[in-house]
Amino acid sequence: MNLLEAAKQFSPQAPFIFTSTNKVYGDTPNRLPLRELAKRWEIEPGHEYEPGISETMSIDSSKHSLFGVSKAAADLLVQEYGRYFEMPTVVFRGGCLTGPGHAGTELQGFLSYLMICAVSGRPYRVLGYKGKQVRDNIHSFDLVEAFVQFIRAPRIGEVYNIGGSRQCNCSILEAIDLCEEISGRKLSWRYEGINRVGDHIWWISDVRKFQNHYPEWKLRYGLREILEEIHSAVANRAADL
Repeated sequence: MNLLEAAKQFSPQAPFIFTSTNKVYGDTPNRLPLRELAKRWEIEPGHEYEPGISETMSIDSSKHSLFGVSKAAADLLVQEYGRYFEMPTVVFRGGCLTGPGHAGTELQGFLSYLMICAVSGRPYRVLGYKGKQVRDNIHSFDLVEAFVQFIRAPRIGEVYNIGGSRQCNCSILEAIDLCEEISGRKLSWRYEGINRVGDHIWWISDVRKFQNHYPEWKLRYGLREILEEIHSAVANRAADL
């Protein structure tokens, strides 16, 4: 609110970018019809969200984490200032945002933390959903490139889901396999059947709205490239882990 009000008063034409989260949708994604495959959950073929979850999904009538609620409040304020005052504001609802500089922890930044555990020998916990929960992952470079595209051609009060989409996504089990392959080490992990409250079973972002508005933007990084960069960064600071 303070930043939006300052922008309105002193620089109302400056593009205003807010990095939101897919957690604004609460646990609504968990109501989607999902199939259990060998190493992942997957949405039923032919469903409208098969290419990924779009901005049409409701943020209401769901259980949000307190983190998700705080983001949703800011998310709506950014939209409202844009539309009410005709300011160039945008909300990017991110999936998993990552990259080689990501300081992952157990509950945030799972690719980074997974690779840290693989390299250091630290044990890893898989929380619920049989380890088959799916996330899309977007490299920080690709995310910032999306910001740049908006800054060059801003729009009023826009909202975009942004993430790795169908190009870059994985389940926990699939990520474990890839981390072991890239690091050359066996990961020590155990399974706990209780999932985090409000955690998504399956999330893949539909980025087609943003791509339609900004056709020059393309995802440059795939999952293996992201994990190879993370592995290189983690291996270089292995002594500090």
